[in-house]
Amino acid sequence: MTNKVNIFWFRRDLRLDDNIGFFSALKDDLPVLPIFIYDQDILEKLPKDDARICFIYDTLQHIRKDLQDNQGSSIACFIGKPLEIFKNLIKDYHIEKVYTNHDYEPYARNRDEQIEKLLTDHAIKFKTYKDQVIFEKNEIVKSDGNPYVVYTPYKNKWKEQFNASTLKIHDTRIHINNLFKSSDLPNPSFSDLGFKKSSIRVQDYVITPMLIDNYEDTRNFPAIENGTSGLGPHLRFGTVSIRKMIKKAISEKNEVFWSELIWREFFMQILWHFPHTKDRAFRPKYDRIEWRNNEKEFEAWKNGKTGYPLVDAGMRQLNKTGYMHNRVRMLVASFLCKHLLIDWRWGEAYFAEKLLDYDMSANVGNWQWAAGSGVDAAPYFRIFNPTTQVTKFDKKLEYINTWVQDINELTYPQPIVDHKIARERCLRIYKEAVAE
Repeated sequence: MTNKVNIFWFRRDLRLDDNIGFFSALKDDLPVLPIFIYDQDILEKLPKDDARICFIYDTLQHIRKDLQDNQGSSIACFIGKPLEIFKNLIKDYHIEKVYTNHDYEPYARNRDEQIEKLLTDHAIKFKTYKDQVIFEKNEIVKSDGNPYVVYTPYKNKWKEQFNASTLKIHDTRIHINNLFKSSDLPNPSFSDLGFKKSSIRVQDYVITPMLIDNYEDTRNFPAIENGTSGLGPHLRFGTVSIRKMIKKAISEKNEVFWSELIWREFFMQILWHFPHTKDRAFRPKYDRIEWRNNEKEFEAWKNGKTGYPLVDAGMRQLNKTGYMHNRVRMLVASFLCKHLLIDWRWGEAYFAEKLLDYDMSANVGNWQWAAGSGVDAAPYFRIFNPTTQVTKFDKKLEYINTWVQDINELTYPQPIVDHKIARERCLRIYKEAVAE
């Protein structure tokens, strides 16, 4: 057994800079052993060519090289179940404290409770920190202590409590020499994970003053190249600091860009307060909807063969790139739930498999919004017309022509359902379900 160490456990915070838990660990007296766990419980549910695993692996290799080249240190990577990994670490090292950052999803909360119990049983402290958000848990609530379930009042309270002058960037490099010195730490190969390289890649994010300045004008038009930032996966996996992004939004004085970052925190606190919403409607009466759940139609939707070009463009973009423009996400989700009457959970699960920026809180929140069953939801009688949406957001058909190249060919399918008939059917089925 080695001398005493503290451990820092990387999770949704894959960066060395401005990482609060990592910074706090390094400030402590003992050398810090950084670790990452490829969680088998999560890996087993993913496609074998999942691009997100490639991204995580490559990011960790960059971190490893940085630590080896500059600090004579490294990061220990393990494959397995976190509880079992920690049991082994306790045998191999004299651990005083384990540091990590908060994770708010139901699975992660349960996992962390188990880890904390194990560590406590061995007289090891488990220290966790807020890092991936500005405000968390109960920090933004109504005056009576209840959580906000409508975005605008939440945003207003968020801004009221936010103080830009106290927003601190944590310069990890100040204490970076307090790392456990070893370059011989476990580093499984990519093939050890049981995955194969994906043809899809997570792209770098683009945050320029011009993008932020034009954000309100460009973000709704899917054909505009670099009209959005590409921040999603980087916020999801923590390769970028939320504090730095908020500072950018403030410095450029762009309310819309700032609001998008607050939306992310709104959905996170909703999932934290209401963890059942990951698979049950926030508004229980919406679980009474008699979904048609036609598997053939679901396959047509997944493969971008509904006969509605904007819907099909979005799904084909998702399948090819792991990304879909947010405006189009709303349409394809509404189309699945309301035109085809397919359970929102089916769509949520498909997005979870495909989206590079998949984040449970935002995905569940937005799918329930589309289905009308969630907090701050679109009313059930709001049904997007997939044809007029083209006129509004892709008038010159640039986005559609990029992704639906067979649109003028005989092989392109006829509309899978008539909009007027589908709309009337949806209104009838929903009305029957939600009637008091």
